[in-house]
Parts: sequence; C-alpha cells; structure tokens
Amino acid sequence: MIVVGGGHNGLVAAAYLARAGRSVLVLERLDHTGGAAVSERVFTGFDARLSRYSYLVSLLPERIVRDLDLSFETRKRRISSYTPIGDTGLLVDNGSEAATRASFAQVTGSERDYAAWQDFYGMTGRLAERVFPTLTQPLPTRAELQRTVDDSAAWEAIFERPLGESVDARFADDTVRGVVLTDAIIGTFTHAHDPSLRQNRCFLYHVIGGGTGDWNVPVGGMGALTDALATAARAAGAEIRTGCAVTGIDTDGDTAEVHFVTGDREGAVAAGHVLVNAAPYVLARLLGEQADKPEGAQLKINMLLRRLPKLRDPQVDPRTAFAGTFHISESAGQLERAYREAEAGRLPSAPPSEIYCHTLTDPTILAPELIERGFHTLTLFGVHTPARLFADDPRGAKDLLVDATLAQLDSVLAEPIQDCLALDGEGNPCVEARTPVELEREIGLPGGHIFHADLAFPYRTTDDDSPAARWGVATGHRNVLLCGAGAVRGGGVSGIGGHNAAMAVLEQGR
Repeated sequence: MIVVGGGHNGLVAAAYLARAGRSVLVLERLDHTGGAAVSERVFTGFDARLSRYSYLVSLLPERIVRDLDLSFETRKRRISSYTPIGDTGLLVDNGSEAATRASFAQVTGSERDYAAWQDFYGMTGRLAERVFPTLTQPLPTRAELQRTVDDSAAWEAIFERPLGESVDARFADDTVRGVVLTDAIIGTFTHAHDPSLRQNRCFLYHVIGGGTGDWNVPVGGMGALTDALATAARAAGAEIRTGCAVTGIDTDGDTAEVHFVTGDREGAVAAGHVLVNAAPYVLARLLGEQADKPEGAQLKINMLLRRLPKLRDPQVDPRTAFAGTFHISESAGQLERAYREAEAGRLPSAPPSEIYCHTLTDPTILAPELIERGFHTLTLFGVHTPARLFADDPRGAKDLLVDATLAQLDSVLAEPIQDCLALDGEGNPCVEARTPVELEREIGLPGGHIFHADLAFPYRTTDDDSPAARWGVATGHRNVLLCGAGAVRGGGVSGIGGHNAAMAVLEQGR
C-alpha cells in the first residue's frame, strides 16, 4: 500500500491501514510531514511556533482522534466574532445572549436581525447534527441525505438555491449579511448569488463541523495534530519517507507502480493500491492525463505582536475582539465589490479579510518568556484575491495587496498595527504573507486552492457502487484512490478523506 503525500489526510489513511495489518509506505516530497497542517518558527529570534498555513479545526471527527489514540486536543472560543463598524462594532458572544442581543440592537438599530440570526443558526445547528455524522460513513444518495436532513426549508436554503437569496431575505443589515456570507467565500472565489452554488457548498462545510459548526483552536498549534498522526502511523508499522518526490504513477487497475526521486536518485515501487493525498489536478499529471487547474483566491498573513492593538471601539477589550473572528471590510456590499474588482482582473481596492488570535486561547505556542512579555500572534486570512491577479507581477501584486490589506486593518484600529509588531532578529517587522502562487510553490496546492478543488455536496452523484465510489474517493482507476482534500467530503483539516480512503481499501479486501 503506497500513500502519496504525508499531509494530515495521508497520515490518517496510513495509520488506519497499518493498524489493520496492511503494509504501508508513505512518500512525502518535503523534508517533513504535515503538508499545510504544520507549526513552524517563522520569525528569527523568537520561539513562536505559528500554524503557518491552516490554523483552526472544525471538521476533524472525534472518532478519528479516538480510533487512532491521538494525543491531541482543541479548545473552544467563547467569542464567535467581532466586526468593527466606525467607533463601534458587532460582537457575537457565545457565552452571553444578552451581550450579543445588545450589540445587534446597537449596530442595526433593532432586534430584528438578532432574531433572524438566532433562527438561521438554529437551522444550521440542526443541519450540522444530522449531516456531520454522515461524513465518515459511505456516501448517501441525494435523496437519502435529504431524508436525513428532514427540513425542507434548510434543504432549499443550502442545497437548492443560491445562499445570497436566503441571506437577503432573512437579514436587513449589510454588516450582518456579510458576517454570514464570509463562511460561504473563505477559500472559494465566488459570490453570494452564484448559480453554481459553490458558495453554498463552502458554507455547508463551514457550519457543520463536529455537529456544531464550532471552529476550535488546536492546542500546541496545527503541527501538534500532524505530529500525533505521524507518531500513530509509525507506531502501527507504517514507513514514512520524506524528501521523496513522486514523479509518476502507472497502473493497470490491479497493480500500480509509483515513480519517485530522492535527492539525485530515481526509483520506483509497486503496490496493489495507491492512495493519493494530492489534488485531483496533481494526480492527473502523475497519471499522464489532462485536467483543468483550479484557482485559489486567498491571502494569508502571519504576524507576531509585542501587544494587541487598541480599538476605535472603547466598549470592547481587544482581548475580546481578537479572541474570535475579527472581520475587516466584510459587509455584504464590500464582499461583492471586492469580488467584482477581482473578477475584472484588479486587486480589490478595500481587500476583505478576517483575523484570529491563537494565543488568546492557547498561549502554549509561545515560549514562556514571550507570554510574560505580553506577545501575541495574529493570523489574517484575506479573500477575493485569485491566483490570476499575481500572474504578471507576483512580487509587485503581493506588495500592493499586503499594504492595502494592512491599511484596511489600520482603518478600524486606534493605532497602526505597525506600532504593535515585534521586530525579528534582523530588525524587520514580524509579518509573513503568502499568496496563492506561493502556496502552490511551497506546499503543492495547485493554483493555491486550499481545498484542492471546488468543494462538492456530501452525496453520491453516480450509480457506481464500487467501494471507492461509495466512500467518495474514486478516480478513473480502480486501485488508485484520492485520500486528500480533493475527495468528496474533503477540504479543511479533517482527516475525513484519509479515513474514507482507508475504509474503501479495507472494504475491497485486497
């Protein structure tokens, strides 16, 4: 059994199969495992282990943690979000219904949108309870999933009609609409009324995680998860080879041969099954086939701060505002404007983004001395910046985008973020930015697409009844399976693709 790619999904598949007694070899291009789910000391001179690429956990099923005996935990965030608006802001506090209601009333001028918010997220909460358990089971048909949901209004809003219609009908305030819609466009270049429903699929996976929709902080950083997975895979007997780049796959449906390069040496190894923890586009290239390249559309900025910045809003402590998701330029109108500008080939004039602070929930990623000095990390995720915008001048476009994004952040603060940044060992501000182009180069995401490809609804769309199809991991070759984010029900840090590929192999019994 060969697993191509030592990211978290590949490690999940390897651990399950090795524990079932299969011989497993994992081939990883980089000199370490983890893929996009890693923790690294990004800034010289500081012992701060940032989740460099992916950073929060929602979709990882607890059953995977239990099945593999992982030494890993997450912590919930009490604050859901804070959205600054002038000298005030919209605070969604999961620990205080009264505070949230009062904030809605102050920002919107009435309690109408708060009541709509409660109703809407009550609906998504029930949807999460019913849909999330199906993600680690054989794929249901569309009709079977609809019966499981058992809510015609929810089905219509999420699976049938563009999400923007439901949001516009339910909420009057543009800021509130935007807070809802951000979950529909994170990592997906689309808009609220897209008839293809890409935004609906993205939204669905953002609100069903764990059966609650909570986005939790990985204790010790994202690397703590993949370190635990690598330990579990090796303990079960899997062999993991790093620095081993796969260059091609040949298969006749029964036996596959995987070609690779280690250093300056070429090699090949044969196996009955190959599980590929890479994007479908990458797999097609390895097989010598053609496929359309996906396109990512995000900016990731990591920052290390000497202290949290002061807010223009005097009523909210920065420790509260940054403890959840801090929205910047993400009203519905601002999101639509940025999308239209990017679609026309221009960098957004007011780039939308959102921030979270890992260290307010889990300070263990910092050395004790940095904790004592009041240091914090900030992670910014920008949207509507597709890879095409960086094609002609990657460096220049990146510099312009980072400057514009940080300027939007400054516009909602009482002081420039520059004044709060730590300086690294060479005297440079502790800011690291990554565009879709850099994500492709560094961690192999084609077009910088963080989901490997557009997300799919979690139901079967073919009559193929093979184990691979039933588990949503099929390719055009019987013994080559997807085990990463590009599988049906893949995307995010979940391990679901790896789990389901392993289940398909074990069901085949070969």
